[in-house]
Amino acid sequence: MRFVQYLRKGDLAKRLGLLAEDQKSLVELSGVDGLPCDLKTLIAQNPNLEELAQKAQKQPKLDINDDVTLLPPLTDPGKIICIGLNYQDHCDEQNKPAPKEPMFFSKYNNALVGPKDNVIAHKSSEKIDWEVELVVVIGKVARKVAKERAFDYVFGYTVAQDISARDWQKERNGGQFLLGKSMDTFCPLGPAVVHKSLIKDVYDLPLKTWINGVEKQNGNTGNMIYKIDDVISRLTESITLLPGDIILTGTPKGVGMHRSPPEYLKAGDVIKTEIVGLGTMTNNVVGC
Repeated sequence: MRFVQYLRKGDLAKRLGLLAEDQKSLVELSGVDGLPCDLKTLIAQNPNLEELAQKAQKQPKLDINDDVTLLPPLTDPGKIICIGLNYQDHCDEQNKPAPKEPMFFSKYNNALVGPKDNVIAHKSSEKIDWEVELVVVIGKVARKVAKERAFDYVFGYTVAQDISARDWQKERNGGQFLLGKSMDTFCPLGPAVVHKSLIKDVYDLPLKTWINGVEKQNGNTGNMIYKIDDVISRLTESITLLPGDIILTGTPKGVGMHRSPPEYLKAGDVIKTEIVGLGTMTNNVVGC
């Protein structure tokens, strides 16, 4: 099942639906037999997927066109946790060794935008970069989770672009990542949260970024240094994860900062992001 949140033209009410695999249509779930209008609430209810599928079959299809706006599939996660330097080839392109333990940081919710929304090229930064990332969506309250049980706490997966202002991340703000990672629109997310049951092998998913039609990143989730089960176990030693929390699991090589010469996003650019099996996003870069 591929869960989405969306708006209909002329209506500000957020709706919950199921996206078709080809991303061309959806069926609405919100309000059907008391189902909620947002995915975070649904996840916390621990829904029966067979019953959801039966209900969805009775609903009319809605074509995705200009009358439908896909929102981030999660608009208010309690936590957005990220992992730096978690692909070996991304370490290699920086001539850095793999970290001895996961390097965690965070983003704020204001960074979230949908799979077709604009990304702002903020005037305060001259070095805005791209990073395709696999996102893990937490399905239930997780405390002190053993590594071998970690996937019991996963609801599903989605796609993110971890847009980054490298000057604020690396050169300003005392070396703290937060501002460089949390500017408005710096986390396109979507198009859907795909339930884990649909993903045969989460460690064999190609992930790519194109800028203006030119491929910049082409990696595979199998190259993660710290795997999902290890990450969840380490985090929950000291942090309680809640339904709807998300974890961005790192990016492969090919980011703009480490190209020769470096390349950065500017107004007019188009970012296309894809993880095979999870979906595709296309975000235009605009000035502010």
